[in-house]
Amino acid sequence: MNNHKPARNAGSENSIDTWLTLLHTENVGATTFHTLLDTFGSAEAALNASRQQLSGLAIKADAISALCNQEKPDIDADLNWWHAEKNHHIITLDDEHYPSGLKNLPDAPPVLYVRGDPDYLLQPQLAMVGTRNPTAAGRNTAKEFAHHLSDVGITITSGLASGIDGASHEGALRGLAGTIAVVAHGLDIVYPAQHQKLAQDISENGAVISEMPIGIQPLRGFFPRRNRLISALSLGTLVVEAAQKSGSLITARYALEQNRDVFAIPGSIHNPMARGCHQLIRQGAKLVESAEDILEDLQFPSAPDTLYPIKTGTDIHEKPKDLHKRLDPDHQKLLKCLAYEPASIDELVISSDFNAAEVASMLLIMELEGLIVCQNGRYTCVS
Repeated sequence: MNNHKPARNAGSENSIDTWLTLLHTENVGATTFHTLLDTFGSAEAALNASRQQLSGLAIKADAISALCNQEKPDIDADLNWWHAEKNHHIITLDDEHYPSGLKNLPDAPPVLYVRGDPDYLLQPQLAMVGTRNPTAAGRNTAKEFAHHLSDVGITITSGLASGIDGASHEGALRGLAGTIAVVAHGLDIVYPAQHQKLAQDISENGAVISEMPIGIQPLRGFFPRRNRLISALSLGTLVVEAAQKSGSLITARYALEQNRDVFAIPGSIHNPMARGCHQLIRQGAKLVESAEDILEDLQFPSAPDTLYPIKTGTDIHEKPKDLHKRLDPDHQKLLKCLAYEPASIDELVISSDFNAAEVASMLLIMELEGLIVCQNGRYTCVS
């Protein structure tokens, strides 16, 4: 991957300065921006167009007034951010790194802000999205799928949100093809704040991107618009866990509108976070049980096990599957009762034939060993 950065040339028709000036001109949105580019051929020519030339276009009067105003918008925040770090990039529609998947959108962002390596934008990508409040099993599934898919050369694209998004990024960072985070605010901030380190890791092994200029805060209405970029960048969208009114379903809907594949992982009928996935499957999404199902559908070659990175030194830890072997028969019996879905202590008493005190004691030991976790009074296997 290269550290691409175009030279700034204020005299060039397609310089970053003129693109940013047109982008920041009041009342000039993406649709108007495209109309101006299609008509005049460049941002420079659009900015120099006369009122008479502009009046003949299908754009609003307030946009024409703003374009004819001699007072130019302030673009210093964007330029200062661009020059602040070597891995800060501003990519226009004319840039070779601008993703082809986005160009086909009717409201394609005229400019993309990128923190990281823009070469990742040209990689084959799969969107992975889901609830902000996943089960432990859902989080683990997201990590495993992302890791495997990244190792076969698919860059994982998601939204840097808490929950499944974050788990997907983390899993992909363990693989070979990295990850892309699409955010709904300016790249001068990280949201949510607890993902500061994750965002930094992504910028070092992928890219964080936004269509929002520097200084724009993460307002509620920006997130659905962000979702259309996640799906458009990708060959398909995988929904891991989602409630019936999840924002992840918005991404899936955009994917369908953009003629992309939609995949969904089924879950327990007792898990409310699986209902969105089940709804998608009923509507025609492809049911997925393994990463191989996605690779086969996308006709993407699978990778041999040898592609997985070899962990050394402090990265070597005993895995839960290895710990299982050290459990006595009673602990193993109880663990099997948690194999498929979360359960409460009362439910485990019924299914295991142990009494409540015995179940509670064994659960505590297995939780300390990292084999299970408790969420809202229900226990589930970590792996």
